[in-house]
Amino acid sequence: MPESASHLEPVVKHDLLTVIAISIVVYTIANLLHEGLGHGGACLAVGCKPLLLTSVNFQGNEDGLAKWAIRLISAGGTIVNLIAGLIALALLRKTFNVHWRFFVWLFATVNLMQATGYWLFSGVANIGDWSSVIDGWSPWWLWRMALALIGGASYWYCTRLAMIRLGPFIGGDQMRGRRALSLTLVPYFTGALLYTISGIFNPMGLILVALSAMPASLGGTSGLAWGPNLLRGNNLPPAGEGPIFIPRNRAWIIVGAIAMLLLIFVLGPGIRLG
Repeated sequence: MPESASHLEPVVKHDLLTVIAISIVVYTIANLLHEGLGHGGACLAVGCKPLLLTSVNFQGNEDGLAKWAIRLISAGGTIVNLIAGLIALALLRKTFNVHWRFFVWLFATVNLMQATGYWLFSGVANIGDWSSVIDGWSPWWLWRMALALIGGASYWYCTRLAMIRLGPFIGGDQMRGRRALSLTLVPYFTGALLYTISGIFNPMGLILVALSAMPASLGGTSGLAWGPNLLRGNNLPPAGEGPIFIPRNRAWIIVGAIAMLLLIFVLGPGIRLG
């Protein structure tokens, strides 16, 4: 066989609509977990009255609450995303069909990236949920530095782990980095577009698109964009199986369309809770 034969092997083609649909479902659930279960659940747990739930923020009546309770509400979104991501990561050891396997991988990846990315974002920029969590702690500069360092290190680790766990879909040869792009860039831009469009309908104004929707997608899951670079050479161990092809699945496409409508037209303008 000629030496160049391996370079002529076609790249595995995944069904684009199905990958987009699964991505929409993942980003929608991650959003509901962060804003609804995370911030909203913490609000109810400490006796706060929920007022508004949108795709970019949660509002509750915090009048009369102790400072620790307000900090818990601010931290709740990240905590829930982190727990959800870790559970999904553990589930990757189970046997699923190809579509559910990709869903669980992407769900773990998005939730872990958004959680650890929030620490980095708040530590560096001093805005967002975790800037509220450490507000008033002394020495303030040290807490910001700790957030940024822990966030940066954990985000790097999560991105590296995500690329390793993507292995069965991309195989273990020299083309794995190229194969990874369709399974990382498509979800990345799908999530960014979904969160941005949904955020435009937010009743609080476009400022929350810049402060919440775009950082959570473009920044929070940016590891999906640059992560495939880690697959070059021998930086990461090769997969022992794959590549696996993701075929078209109408059920996922329908569920993805419903999730998109929910996030944009229901959670976009928001749900009044009180």
